[in-house]
Amino acid sequence: METYGKILLIAMPAFFILVLFEKFWGVWKGKDTVPLNDMISSLSSGITNVTKDVLGLSIVVISYDWLFSKFGLFQIEATWLVYVLAFFALDFAGYWTHRIAHEYNIFWNNHIIHHSSEEFNLACALRQSISSIVKIFAVFLIPAAILGVPPQVIAIVAPLHLFAQFWYHTRHIGRMGFLEKIIVTPSHHRVHHAINPEYLDKNYGQIFIFWDKWFGTYKEETPEIPAVYGVTRPVQTWNPIKINFMHLWLLIKDAWRAKKWSDKLKIWFMPLGWRPEDVAKKYPVNKIQDVYHFEKYNPSLTKGMLIWSFTQLIVLLLLLSYLFGNLADIGSPGIFYYGGFVFLTVYAFTELMDRNPNAWAWEVLKAVYAMYFVFTTGDWFGLNSFLPGSLFIFVGYIFVSVVLTIWFSLKKEDYQLAS
Repeated sequence: METYGKILLIAMPAFFILVLFEKFWGVWKGKDTVPLNDMISSLSSGITNVTKDVLGLSIVVISYDWLFSKFGLFQIEATWLVYVLAFFALDFAGYWTHRIAHEYNIFWNNHIIHHSSEEFNLACALRQSISSIVKIFAVFLIPAAILGVPPQVIAIVAPLHLFAQFWYHTRHIGRMGFLEKIIVTPSHHRVHHAINPEYLDKNYGQIFIFWDKWFGTYKEETPEIPAVYGVTRPVQTWNPIKINFMHLWLLIKDAWRAKKWSDKLKIWFMPLGWRPEDVAKKYPVNKIQDVYHFEKYNPSLTKGMLIWSFTQLIVLLLLLSYLFGNLADIGSPGIFYYGGFVFLTVYAFTELMDRNPNAWAWEVLKAVYAMYFVFTTGDWFGLNSFLPGSLFIFVGYIFVSVVLTIWFSLKKEDYQLAS
């Protein structure tokens, strides 16, 4: 927990700078692929994901340590060759978990957030799940466990493998010559994120593309078919917490409404998109019929509201950095209370971006939640002791946030399209 938090203290600003660089690069080149509202939503999703992971809010059904102890036939040293082997093992496991997430209803809920952006940029790489409470990833590492790859090697390689999947989420890098035959490139991954019928459910590889070629899921990007991004059932919200659970909620409703008991059970394990015939007929859902002619989600916002939403994001990143840098000092259960504030903040300001007239209520709830801890402890989880005078700044932020959110929520005017 603490080690991962310290890694993120370096990774978070690095990713943020790269996201901003892509934004400014696109503006300079006349090809801006990073709308501000989409970027804020994506980064907010990343915040919820890393918060969940650092706090350990998930259940590992089968751990790699357990597999290693039960199935390991060999005991090998952690040499550089073993690290390479572990990297390939992780990528093999990643291919199959990724593919399963796209092929079965029950697993799609854990992955929908990553595909929910109707843009394709570095920021959308950070749209990661908070709904993957139960993890089965280690099952696909049985070959590595049998070969005797030590658990500490997997623990080191796993974050590197994850972070190495960031760079190829961009439209500013074209085809990359001979590398197209070996690794996943931006061209390959543009195909994967596309909802064009020709591209749908292809290129599951995370680092190496040859898995797709070997297992029949490879598709090359072609200039004649420009990729269109998103999901075929558009999410229609900037709120990443809502997106994380909307597919699960649809499955629950469909299972409840289905007349046949067989449908109530099999809906969870059927191919992605399958719905009971009676339910689909009576309760249709919005689905894109023509990927080349549909309106992207873009509720009109004033520049002031966009600037304020971006400010909220920056403040939250600073507060999150304090949490990750002081996990041991804050301790338990304090870190979980702090995590609750992070989630409330994201929910409140993304509801405002959605133009929800009740967004102010979430903001007030966030303020009441924060002030409870301030008044009962005289500090914000040790922040004032860490940086004298910061408590007054924090309380001032909470006050300003409530006032501006209420003002933006209730103000009636013509809004301009976000850019």
